[in-house]
Amino acid sequence: MTVAENKVTLGFEAEVKQLLHLMIHSLYSNKEIFLRELISNASDAADKLRFSALSNESLYEGDSQLKIRLDYDKELRTITISDNGIGMNRDEVRENIGTIARSGTRHFFESLTGDEAKDSQLIGQFGVGFYSSFIVADRVTLETREAGGDPEEGVRWESNGEGEFSLETIQKDDRGTKITLHLREGEDEFLEGWKLRSIIRKFSDHISIPIEMKKETHGEEGEEKPVEYEIVNSASALWTKSKDEITEEQYNEFFKHVSHDFKEPLARLHSRVEGTNEYTMLLYVPSHAPFDLWERDPKHGVKLYVKKVFITDDADKLMPRYLRFIRGVIDSDSLPLNISRELLQENQLLEKIRSGAVKKLLGLFEDLAKNEPDKFKAFWKEFGQVLKEGVIDDYKNKDRIAKLLRFSSTENDAQEVSLDDYISRMKEGQDKIYYITGDSLSAAKNSPHLEIFRKKGVEVLLLGDRIDSWLADHLSDYEGKHLQSIARGDLDLGKLEDEKEKEELNNISKDFDDLVAKIKKTLDGKVADVKLSHRLTASPACLVSEAYGMNRTMEKILKEVGQTVPSSKPVFEINPNHALIGKLKNETDESRFADLTLILFDQAVLSEGGQIDDPAAFVHKLNNLLQQIMV
Repeated sequence: MTVAENKVTLGFEAEVKQLLHLMIHSLYSNKEIFLRELISNASDAADKLRFSALSNESLYEGDSQLKIRLDYDKELRTITISDNGIGMNRDEVRENIGTIARSGTRHFFESLTGDEAKDSQLIGQFGVGFYSSFIVADRVTLETREAGGDPEEGVRWESNGEGEFSLETIQKDDRGTKITLHLREGEDEFLEGWKLRSIIRKFSDHISIPIEMKKETHGEEGEEKPVEYEIVNSASALWTKSKDEITEEQYNEFFKHVSHDFKEPLARLHSRVEGTNEYTMLLYVPSHAPFDLWERDPKHGVKLYVKKVFITDDADKLMPRYLRFIRGVIDSDSLPLNISRELLQENQLLEKIRSGAVKKLLGLFEDLAKNEPDKFKAFWKEFGQVLKEGVIDDYKNKDRIAKLLRFSSTENDAQEVSLDDYISRMKEGQDKIYYITGDSLSAAKNSPHLEIFRKKGVEVLLLGDRIDSWLADHLSDYEGKHLQSIARGDLDLGKLEDEKEKEELNNISKDFDDLVAKIKKTLDGKVADVKLSHRLTASPACLVSEAYGMNRTMEKILKEVGQTVPSSKPVFEINPNHALIGKLKNETDESRFADLTLILFDQAVLSEGGQIDDPAAFVHKLNNLLQQIMV
């Protein structure tokens, strides 16, 4: 097949066009990052080859000295970054370069505002990778060939970044990838050797692969000297150095390398564990949540190395899902160098590494909570909902995670209340931690179930995150105190119970027996039972989940995502001291009684953020009653 025959021109996805436009305009003031991104990709390609060659040494093709090379040509106005890493075949080029990663893409574009200043920050969070080339180049050529592949099946990709790219098969004798940037007018600063060296030392000095540039020699005019290359980075794994050898800037730049993030991290953990199972951790807490945080199968973001050889960045057993926001590396001296990704799933040493890393990270979070409260607030805002998953998934560390949890409460709208804070404010005689769940903070905060607690001045935790219904079912006790939902089962105030009020309710209950029976008949099929309530002081009625049934918030969430939910009916509680209940008690018109009862039931559904079965019928009944009042 000739070059002319195999060359095809294809269109970018719409998202790529939008990303390129935004990047060129929004990141123009931070142009240097294109070099960091391309060198980072080249380093990843070298890491992948080194791992693959552990089981297939022929992939080295006789050259195991991995390196990255940077060249520039002032006359042609080009910069070329090349590596002898894993390379790509034609399908991989089309998949990796013609599209953008699916993970987080939808969230990214939904977050764009149209404000270039704000969107530039979002682009930084998303990570720009290869496309950063177009910040400084008006044309980019990529040539690549996969390690172990046929030299006649190299691939050339080229684009001006305006909507289309071409693909063709070429002869490429050496493996790896070469990217040539044809610089825009006005980008002459990137054609100076000193400038390129300074950028490499600033952003990529920590890269463990040697980065080479031509030596700048000054021989006599007309004299030709052989081209010599020199290594311009330190080419050593940063995490292997002692802490006092690493500057704050180097730590931060390494984070940006492993996370492809623009912002500095919120916190880090650099630790060396010695003994029978030796390993080093350099782990970071980002300052903001990644876009793929809620994707079903995101990569965990922690890279596993064995004796400084990259193994994988997708080891499910390396970091639990509730810590999927952590970025960094773990390097083991004890795991076998030729371990496969399959064997990683059952390796006991790796399980111990994971357990140790989790304990260290929980210690880091505890330290932030105790000594750097502002940082911990920022951490909780970004990752609190994810950390809650740990109570559900990590039984071994359940108590430590529970101590880190923060909630809103009737005393504090902000999610700043710890369980320890709550216990310290408990009323004398109070032996339970009271909470209420809702599908939003507003729904929880305005629930009628809170009325008796507000009257008595008892604090209630407001659980308004979607995960809170699961959390509450897995966190039944804390520090010897039972966590009690105020919207489930009979209300138990223990020693806080007002015996006089309770006696009064018991005394009048017989007067309402007929009304309760009549309401129960009217609501047949909608409720499990009808009772007089001693939890209401201002509202006429409320709905209560059965003591051991599914709470109504979880039921609603499960139905929203298409789950089959066991049939359950609430208990309908009425306030005997409310005027509407008094009117209902004295109502003799059967039709008006039924309408008013159904209105009260639907109001109770709405008051907890639920959806009524027939909104039109509700409005019709309400309008009829209003008309009768106005006559």
